[in-house]
Amino acid sequence: MQSITRRPFGPNYAFIVAAVIFLALLSAAGLRAAPGVMMLPLQSAFGWDKATISAGAAIGIFLYGLAGPFAAALMQTFGVRRTLVCALLLMSVSTGLSALMSEPWQFIATWGVLSGIGSGAVALVMGATVVNRWFVTNRGLMMGLFSASTATGTLIFLPGLAALSEWGGWQAIVLTISIFMAVLIPVVLLLVPESPRSIGVLPYGATGTETPAAPHQGNPFRNAINALVEASRTRTFWYLFATFFICGFTTNGLVGTHMISFCADMGIPEVQAASMLAMMGLFDLIGTTASGWLTDRVDPRKLLFAYYGLRGLSLFYLPFSDFSFYSLSFFVVFYGLDWIATVPPTVRLATEAFGDRKAPMVFGWIAAGHQLGAASAAFFAGWMRTVQGNYFDAFMIAGVTGIIAAALALLIARPRREPIVAGAA
Repeated sequence: MQSITRRPFGPNYAFIVAAVIFLALLSAAGLRAAPGVMMLPLQSAFGWDKATISAGAAIGIFLYGLAGPFAAALMQTFGVRRTLVCALLLMSVSTGLSALMSEPWQFIATWGVLSGIGSGAVALVMGATVVNRWFVTNRGLMMGLFSASTATGTLIFLPGLAALSEWGGWQAIVLTISIFMAVLIPVVLLLVPESPRSIGVLPYGATGTETPAAPHQGNPFRNAINALVEASRTRTFWYLFATFFICGFTTNGLVGTHMISFCADMGIPEVQAASMLAMMGLFDLIGTTASGWLTDRVDPRKLLFAYYGLRGLSLFYLPFSDFSFYSLSFFVVFYGLDWIATVPPTVRLATEAFGDRKAPMVFGWIAAGHQLGAASAAFFAGWMRTVQGNYFDAFMIAGVTGIIAAALALLIARPRREPIVAGAA
């Protein structure tokens, strides 16, 4: 039987755990953004073309999404702390080894495969698992903060990584990231207990009447597949998967990948366009946190209807704007606030439908749909730009998908009674 190690602050210790997880999510997001900063230095150092470097980055992004449900299963079986420490170690070792690379396959192996798997374990499924385990009240708000950390990570780390690149080349970037990930490991071991029960406290907001969920047994990978099979028999899963596919299609895939190129077509310098994306990340921190607060108080289906509907309308608006400072500023603020505001209500609906125990794994599969949508839009919009010479139809089609997602959100059924909360899984 596990001994109980007391910690200060009682149930409020949940916020200490949340702060460490927030920092880990920030770091993983910064790692995933690093290949974009390294592209030109790697071209200069090795003569690799952009297609080769992009392939490694794309593999990392794909595995960042695909690893999620399996990581959630590992957390349920082997524990959150062990999974997080192993992921940080994998990211530290893989990025550190890349300092010795000289061939493209080595970049793909380290920054694509290994760091993709590691960062995928420190993603939104980690946030969902920690929220369900450590919080009974304010779950939406905390999930909003964790969700916003992905955009904030890019916002915080990209300027610093760019400065490191100018100072010491791509090696300075990879070594700094490797060291930072390694430093986080003792922080996690020191400050993140496995569960509230392991330190003798209740989750934040718990009354003591909640029934703890039993941990998963058996092969975690089989558990992840079983969770997908069971969830796929419900309409709720497919509605959530489809709406989150569209979320990725209209954000990371379209705007995140092609906004700079679209602005360049309209005569806007690259640096100015990149600054607009950074501002979107800043407003996303505000919007997604506010969305989490609203999710605790408002029907999440209505929130998704509003978010996707307004997103679709904003995508219709952009190609018809004059791309002036004021019109683009309006788009940046509005779209930034709505960037991933969809995450907290999606997590809540998944938790209501599948329960605290299975929800993180199911949400992992839903989040994989987000990455699939992002990859689809990145390719589709690029293909449309090549064939037609502009992005007009790509943004119009994306706007239509936003309206479709808004309609699908209203079709999601909610249980009549709230599920029993797993207070200390």
